[in-house]
Amino acid sequence: MSGDVVMGIDIGGSGIKGAPVHIPTANMTVAKRMRIPTPQPSTPEAVAEVIEQILDHFSWEGPVGCTFPAIVRRGVVLSAANVSDAWIGIDAEAVFARTTGREFHVLNDADAAGIAEVDAGAARGVNGVVVMLTFGTGIGSAVFLDGALVPNTEFGHLEFKGDIAERYAAARLVEDKSLGEEEGLEIDVWAARVNEYLHYLDRIFSPDLFVIGGGISKEFDQFSQYIDTQVRVVPAELRNNAGIVGAALAAQRRFFQ
Repeated sequence: MSGDVVMGIDIGGSGIKGAPVHIPTANMTVAKRMRIPTPQPSTPEAVAEVIEQILDHFSWEGPVGCTFPAIVRRGVVLSAANVSDAWIGIDAEAVFARTTGREFHVLNDADAAGIAEVDAGAARGVNGVVVMLTFGTGIGSAVFLDGALVPNTEFGHLEFKGDIAERYAAARLVEDKSLGEEEGLEIDVWAARVNEYLHYLDRIFSPDLFVIGGGISKEFDQFSQYIDTQVRVVPAELRNNAGIVGAALAAQRRFFQ
């Protein structure tokens, strides 16, 4: 096995999706991705069974890269926001390997999305400090210095405006029923909050680039006019595929380099 094609799986609070990724092009051109709703409750055993279904669908027998919506240190889950608390302290790599019979590399979901954008997306070739922020139900973050990842940053949990930042500026606050909100902020009001948050991060970390990810990034042209940081701000390019692609890229480095 050359490692030119690696399976990537992206675990979310509502869905688990995966597809083989062609590593040289960082593209999911090998097969159409498969998505299965995240089991409720999302216990380790239930999630592992869904992953096995996805791998069997693709007849995949090699190593697997897999995102997880939590702090992950050397494969061990250390927090649980949108999944069962039963995950805390669990070696996810060992659980998935035991259930499926394949090797796994598990990493934080925002970190995986950032890897995809740095390798093949909006931050490709950018030196210095890159901060990727994924706006959705919460705010995920990934930080890179000259292309090297600083894992598990969790900038959405920084104290901001008397609370944590994601309660002030997550995309779920926008008036968009597709994000699960009956009522919410107009996008210009939300963007003004994001602008405050970006200024705050700039004062602390002095990044060279902000990359805005998450589903709302496709609306970047509608809200970019409300962002006036001195740091360049760009939308993510890989959108909803970034987690799958980044997980596969991370696994390729672990198992084939």
